[in-house]
Amino acid sequence: MSRLLKIAAEAGRKRSALPVLAAAVAGLAALVLPGAASAQQDRAFGGAIELVDPDVLRVCADPSNLPFSNEAGEGFENKLAEFLAPKLGRKRVEYTFFPQATGFVRMTLGSRRCDVIMSYPQGDELVQNTNAYYRTAYTLVVPKGGALDGVEAIEDPLLKDKRIGVVAGTPPASYMARAGLMAKAKPYPLLVDTRIDNSARQMIADLKAGTIDAAILWGPLAAWYTAKAGGDFTLTPLVKEPRGPTMVFRITMGVRPSDQEWKRTLNTVIRENQAAIDAILLDYGMPLLDEQDHPITTAGGTSK
Repeated sequence: MSRLLKIAAEAGRKRSALPVLAAAVAGLAALVLPGAASAQQDRAFGGAIELVDPDVLRVCADPSNLPFSNEAGEGFENKLAEFLAPKLGRKRVEYTFFPQATGFVRMTLGSRRCDVIMSYPQGDELVQNTNAYYRTAYTLVVPKGGALDGVEAIEDPLLKDKRIGVVAGTPPASYMARAGLMAKAKPYPLLVDTRIDNSARQMIADLKAGTIDAAILWGPLAAWYTAKAGGDFTLTPLVKEPRGPTMVFRITMGVRPSDQEWKRTLNTVIRENQAAIDAILLDYGMPLLDEQDHPITTAGGTSK
């Protein structure tokens, strides 16, 4: 399970002192080093010092984390990168692969080995976010036609005494604890190397086998692994929870804080190609939501 989901759950809660320290250092350098002030200004406004490759779309990605990305190019991030590369004036796509666990941003984007993370939750300060290009939520998965079909919230009385799978440390676990559902819950690990293990795949396999009665997963994972498992399931985005941890997230692309012009370029391409982006995501069964939490069912933002 991607560490970025844990990051998303905590996005906006903490503010690092590093930006303040960086500003202080930059100000000192401007007093001591000739040209430092103008270089800092260039950095702030996306000047020529941005080290973004002008010919290649260099993507930071996980090598084994479907439906997002893999080395075979089968994820929606791969498809999205291939679609956007010519729109961005890039001749090809190249990847820096690293598992989305501790050190992912530092070893990829932070090391300037690549220039964009294709999916990143809005609000986290490890990267600079582009405008969001999709919105989705944690999702309840139950057998279609079963006793839990139609449940739309974690505090629904029908979930009492049910065995519910949940990834430990994610926002739904907080709501489950508040509803008194943790005693019979089956937790799955958050931080795993998806080349070796996969909590989402195992959770859906357990649901299909009847080991658990319901599963709560990040929406893209729920859609992907229920489709791969076969069988009939009902997927319900959990958008009706009471006040508490965020369950719905806007997903952006992540770039380096210094790359202001690159961010603006990506924002323009996202805006001009939103319908095509929606179509790619919907091909993967993504449970997309508009700003009113209505499901988007067709490309271009049409919802019902």
